[in-house]
Parts: sequence; structure tokens; C-alpha cells
Amino acid sequence: MFTHIMIGSNDLTRSRRFYDATFAALGGKPGETDARGRIIYIHDGGRLMITTPIDGKPATAANGGTIGIAAGSSDYVLAWHAAGTAHGGTSIESPPAERPNGAFVAYLRDPDGNKLSARSHPTK
Repeated sequence: MFTHIMIGSNDLTRSRRFYDATFAALGGKPGETDARGRIIYIHDGGRLMITTPIDGKPATAANGGTIGIAAGSSDYVLAWHAAGTAHGGTSIESPPAERPNGAFVAYLRDPDGNKLSARSHPTK
């Protein structure tokens, strides 16, 4: 259904440190920069792109929005959460935990305030 998700950043260097670390924790690769200066992450068929806004105004986080990222296991979710908090992210909501359906979930805000969730597949 989706080709990609694009989010804005006010500091691409800071965003690269955060996302390189969190995607490496999930077994992904560092981001690549395209000709327009956007950072592109490709992982498990998904594409996340980070850019400074083209209208020149400051980037803001979506109120009520969450970007969900697939993780292979609870260990990957925990590694993602640890890498995120070590690289400028903020742990939010509840601590990483198993949900009633068996999925293991953690939440972070990236350095620009975007809400992210890493989730393993449900086991029940």
C-alpha cells in the first residue's frame, strides 16, 4: 500500500546518528543520502526517508501519528529501544513489554519528536 514514509528533521546529522543506530539494532543498514540531501533507510521492503522541509519552515512531529517499525523478536525490540535512547531518543509510554497478543512493543520519540514504535510479530 505504501511506497515510503517521509518525515521532517531540523538536524539531519542528529537524525542520521539516531536512525543509523536504531536500524542497525534491528539488523538494518545505515541510511544513504540522495541527490537532494534526504536520508533514506530501506529495511525489510519498507522505506523511511528523512528530510528538511522543502518549504523552509521548521519540521514538526505529527500529533497523534506513530511510525511502526517491524522487529524480528523481542531481543531486537529491546536493542532498538536501547540504541534509540543512547542516540538522542526519548522513551515514552510504557517500558518495552509484551502485549496480550504476544507482540513485544517499545515506543520512542526521535530527536525531532516523531513517535516511533518497534514491534515483534504477535505469537498468539
